Amino acid sequence: MTRERLKDLRAKMKEKDREIIRLLNERAQISVEIGKVKGEDGIDVYDPAQEARVHGYLQELNEGPLHGKSVTAIFREIISASRSLQKMTTVAFLGPEASFSHQAARTHFGESSRFFPQTGIARVFDEVEKGAIDWGVVPVENSLEGSVNITLDRLIITSLQICAEIYLRISHCLISSAENISDIKKVYSHPHALAQCQVWLKTNLPNCELGDAQSTAAAAQMVRGKKDEAAIGGALAANIYGLNILAEGIEDNSSNMTRFLVIGRRKNEVTGNDKTSLLFATPDSPGALHRALASFASRNINLAKIESHPVKQRLWEYLFFVDMIGHGEDKHTGACLKELKDKTTLLKILGSYPKAEGRL
Repeated sequence: MTRERLKDLRAKMKEKDREIIRLLNERAQISVEIGKVKGEDGIDVYDPAQEARVHGYLQELNEGPLHGKSVTAIFREIISASRSLQKMTTVAFLGPEASFSHQAARTHFGESSRFFPQTGIARVFDEVEKGAIDWGVVPVENSLEGSVNITLDRLIITSLQICAEIYLRISHCLISSAENISDIKKVYSHPHALAQCQVWLKTNLPNCELGDAQSTAAAAQMVRGKKDEAAIGGALAANIYGLNILAEGIEDNSSNMTRFLVIGRRKNEVTGNDKTSLLFATPDSPGALHRALASFASRNINLAKIESHPVKQRLWEYLFFVDMIGHGEDKHTGACLKELKDKTTLLKILGSYPKAEGRL
């Protein structure tokens, strides 16, 4: 009786699978036509604002039992595959392969994009600025370690726009060619990762030697084929370098999260759920910063972040990086930015983009 029931249910599922495949290919064909229209007008195939709108209405359509995050993950790959039929999307990221920047890029753009590891954050900016690669993904801040100053320094001088943001929870694993934790005599990783897992290491591998590596991904490369060594890194590193995951979630603080920026050459349309990043400098006079911030407060515009950053060329002078809720082309926020320009000695809009789920 049970076998017959399972057989009937699997037959029904197979019929649904057939229907899903048919609909996916119909959707893909429409995507190809969209690509032709975009090509005629020179429009980029990757449109963060439109993709944010798609994910928004998919959540409204979803009645369960699939969780909203599952729907987003499924359609992320559908959109990525459809986008690749229009034109292959190329993405630069801070390498090497299997770094958390790589993971963030894959999570955002989907598997049907081409990813190019770079040796530094500056190289990511360089490749996108000269048009060799379409988009870049760079880390900008971490909930435990703070801001990434190299990224902030390049944002000051670049002509690129911030086009999207990505929040990635940083979860560390113990990965190795060994089969058992008891075989491990030495653990390698980036100093930050070792520090973030020190309680777990003292509890589970108290006599183990620790070694520094340039990155968590580099550590994974170092321990390949070594049965008495392990690395601390992400699950993606274990997958790419063919290592076993001996323990998962070994970080001492589960709230470890990194925010990444997608940088490119285009500006986004308004979605209604946006964030704008900007920087400004104020005159060297009492109350100058207060007067600048009053432009936001008087209009009830929320600031998600404000941070001072030193100007390297001039001692003891600072710029202020701000993330505000709203799009720069909104009438409300546009008036704020116009007023702010009159109160500052420098104002640069770094980009308006769809607000991502998650926060530091």
